This record gives sequence, C-alpha cells and structure tokens, in this order.
Amino acid sequence: MSRRRSVSFESSGLRLDGDLHLPATEAGARLPGVLVCSGYQGLKDIQPARFARALVPAGFVCLAFDYRGFGKSEGRPGCLIPQKQVDDTIAAVGFLTSVAEVDPARIALVGWGLGGGIVIAAAAAEPRVRAVVSFNAIGDARRATRAAHDEESWTRLLARVEADRGRAESELVPAFEILPLDRVTGEYAHDELARYAGFGSDVTLESVAALLAFRPETVVSELSPRPLLLVHGSDNKLNPPDESVELHRLAGEPKELVLLPGAGHTEWMYDDHPTFRHVAELTRSFLERSLGGGPAPKNAAASAQSLAE
Repeated sequence: MSRRRSVSFESSGLRLDGDLHLPATEAGARLPGVLVCSGYQGLKDIQPARFARALVPAGFVCLAFDYRGFGKSEGRPGCLIPQKQVDDTIAAVGFLTSVAEVDPARIALVGWGLGGGIVIAAAAAEPRVRAVVSFNAIGDARRATRAAHDEESWTRLLARVEADRGRAESELVPAFEILPLDRVTGEYAHDELARYAGFGSDVTLESVAALLAFRPETVVSELSPRPLLLVHGSDNKLNPPDESVELHRLAGEPKELVLLPGAGHTEWMYDDHPTFRHVAELTRSFLERSLGGGPAPKNAAASAQSLAE
C-alpha cells in the first residue's frame, strides 16, 4: 500500500505545490527518490502521478509538483518559461533530498515531453541528480515547434512573438496555437486531459520566445558519467523522434535510446496500456540499475556527504 503526502517548497520566492508518493516501508528506511516532471501544459496529477503509481510499488519515493503558474503553485498564470521550470525542478531536487524517507545520494529525474528536456537541463546544472529518464523529449524547442506548424502558421507565430517584444505586459495566446496538436494527440488531450482543471491554459508570447530559445541538447553531454535513458514513440507527430535520436548522439556514456514501434506522443499513456506497462518496466529496471533498489545502506549518510563534496 502506498501513501500520498501533500507538500510545498520554495523556488525563487514562490511556493510550489506538490505530492509526495511513498511506498509502505519500515520506519526509518531511506529509499531512492524520483522527481517526475510534467511537459508542456502538464500538471502533477496527470503524467507525474501516473509514473508515481508505476514506480512507488517498486520501492521508489516519487515527488510530483506543479511548475510556477500552474495548478496551486504560486506564480503568474501563463508563465511557461522553460528555464524557470528548470529552476523549479532544481528547487524540487533540493526539497526531495531533505525528505526523511529519501536517500539523498540516490535521486533521479523523470521527464515527459518538454519536461524531458527540462530534466536534462536541470540535471546538467544539479550534480545531486544521479540518473535521468526522458520520454518523448525536446532537444531543440525551436526545431520541434517548427515541425508542428505549416509555413503559414509558423510565419504568423514568429511575427506575433516579435511584435510582443518590449511590451509592458505580454499577450496571452491559446496554448495549442503555439504547439498545434496532431490528430491522435488531440484526441487523447480531449478524452483524457481536458478534465483536469487548468490544462490547456493560455500562455504568454514572452513564454513562446523563451521556449524557442530552449536547447537542452547543448548541455546533454554534461550528464555523463551519470546514466541517461531516452524513450520516444517512433510515430510521434508532435515531438518527432529525431529529437531523442539527436540527444542520444550528443550525450556521453552511459546512455540508452529506446524507440517504441508504432507509438505516438500520448495515446498509450494509460496505466493499463501495454505500451505504458512496457515503458514502466523499462524505467523501473533502469532506475534500479542506476540507483539501486531498497533501503539505503547504513553508511548512506557518509555516501551523501561524499556526494556533496
């Protein structure tokens, strides 16, 4: 039986809202911790909670949280600036290392979509992260966003972003005008995600400018020698699989790339879907190899001190 604890922590002076998902273990046990990060328009109750349900029974403590401006987290609504979400993720790592049930020397990041790039950038800047799993990631957000547009809509978007520069208050625009959904992803969003309050909220054009400048592929090599697992749907029309292929090319060892045959961006993201069950097992196995399973050894405090040094 697992437990869920509501938590909050600070990032850049803002209080962020989170849920800590914990296995039922002996009192005093210190387990590996996994921070699960949302993608574009993501919320902690969607994919982060799904991965927590898959990983907690395997003995991982999972933290899911909402970035600034989303859910119950403080911050300006519509602020979807990737570098600030990287800052929020680093703050979340700091919080997770302070949790009594977590071994601070065994922390991993798991990210989804845009969050797959967020966790790479965060881990590059945060040495306490010991392993990274990235699903349907974006390595170059300008390239990936361009791939979702036709020539006319792309030209129009760039013109709106340029016209917005220097305004006292950035214009809010519909989220999926910025990142148009392919048919399959759109159906999944309508059927599964629209029921979550806040999903699909407008974003500022200032955020779009920051998104187009976000390139986690430029820092992915800094993860090495920490292990990286990249997983991508081979038929992903929203974030093309070439994004993960390029991240894998640029990353140092150890690294793994898994392309899921016939899978798109999200249509397989249900707890009981065979593809998701396969992905959950890949993730569990990778994290156990990278972090070790079960309670921390008795010398965990010394290990954590050594890591900090």
